[in-house]
Amino acid sequence: MHWDVNEAMEQEFHRIKRLPPYVFAEVNRMKDQARAAGEDIIDFGMGNPDQPTPRHIVEKVCEVAADPRAHRYSASRGIPGLRKALAHYYARRFDVALDPETEVIATLGSKEGLANLASAITSPGDVVLAPNPSYPIHAFGFIIAGGAVRHIPAMPDDSFLEALDQGVRHSVPKPLAVIVNYPSNPTALVASLDFYREVVAFCRRHEIWILSDLAYAEIYFDGNPPPSMLQVPGAKDVCVEFTSMSKTYSMPGWRIGFAAGNKRLISALTRIKSYLDYGAFTPIQVAATAALNGPQDCVEDVRRIYRERRDVLIEGLHQAGWEVPSPAATMFAWAPIPPAFAALGSVEFSKRLLCEAKVAVAPGIGFGEHGEGHVRIALVENKHRTRQALRSLKAFFGGQDPREVEREVERSLSQPRTVAS
Repeated sequence: MHWDVNEAMEQEFHRIKRLPPYVFAEVNRMKDQARAAGEDIIDFGMGNPDQPTPRHIVEKVCEVAADPRAHRYSASRGIPGLRKALAHYYARRFDVALDPETEVIATLGSKEGLANLASAITSPGDVVLAPNPSYPIHAFGFIIAGGAVRHIPAMPDDSFLEALDQGVRHSVPKPLAVIVNYPSNPTALVASLDFYREVVAFCRRHEIWILSDLAYAEIYFDGNPPPSMLQVPGAKDVCVEFTSMSKTYSMPGWRIGFAAGNKRLISALTRIKSYLDYGAFTPIQVAATAALNGPQDCVEDVRRIYRERRDVLIEGLHQAGWEVPSPAATMFAWAPIPPAFAALGSVEFSKRLLCEAKVAVAPGIGFGEHGEGHVRIALVENKHRTRQALRSLKAFFGGQDPREVEREVERSLSQPRTVAS
């Protein structure tokens, strides 16, 4: 038998085969082409904060970076002052006591922390319960690690709790962990402390780990700060929670986040990270410490900016005839596709908005199959640009004949389809 080394080496790697093509790729490619052609695209697609990092944080990183001693390898689990600052944040914000030595670790953003913890605790075939729709790393962190994902509803209500129970009764092996994300990306849903109590009680009873993503805890609008799951008595028996500096302090490119909670999970993540990285650049860690310990009026400023953008966006969409719920938290609106366009699906609808209204959004199916029928709109353009986008959207919707849209859908469905890369 002839063995072709080139053919063998061209076969897809096992873990890569488990990752589907990036759903946003086609829309992003079209957006880049339009901009290269000189078109003005208003981009609500990526949750990439556009506000400058507060001045006192930038000044601190510059100050420390001027010291050559700060240019050496840093601490993988975070410098002691940074871990203490995170513990102080939990104490004043949630009235939760954390041991900075054993219950806190700094990560290169919450995304890296979640993915590396998945790698640390997952054996091949382990079952994890993940909401759908959700931020992609919630499920794919475990898929990359060799696990299997069972999808559950994203709503923080009885449907979620019932899915937990079904997951325990029908999954073989029993679920290893459940992912919880409130305030939610992409749906902007917020959970109550009572809901968290029920999740914690269930998971303690069935010995299931909880990975809670709390990255949007400080981006809320209606006077009710979202709770932490660690506020529930006994939560640290089963739970670790991920937070981030990215949205709260407009520091997305700095790549600083945290995991806090259960000592065993923190220890596992610490051990994995000790083999993978030396931590963030020390001046960045010192500046993050200054952010957590310093004046917090900059957080209220960011919250106010997103609130104002939300109000302009939602009111304008309603005036344009697009009924979109007003998010209570996060920097996103989760928008049902208007009925006249529903048959297009989220990818084709997003492409239409890009081509005809010059507005970019994120297709809902990129967050899981149950995200179909929606698009995510990020509050990352200023009010002037948002109003400009609203005028374009109003003109777009006003120029559409629903019957012609339906005919276009029928024509597209009758054509041979290719898989997007």
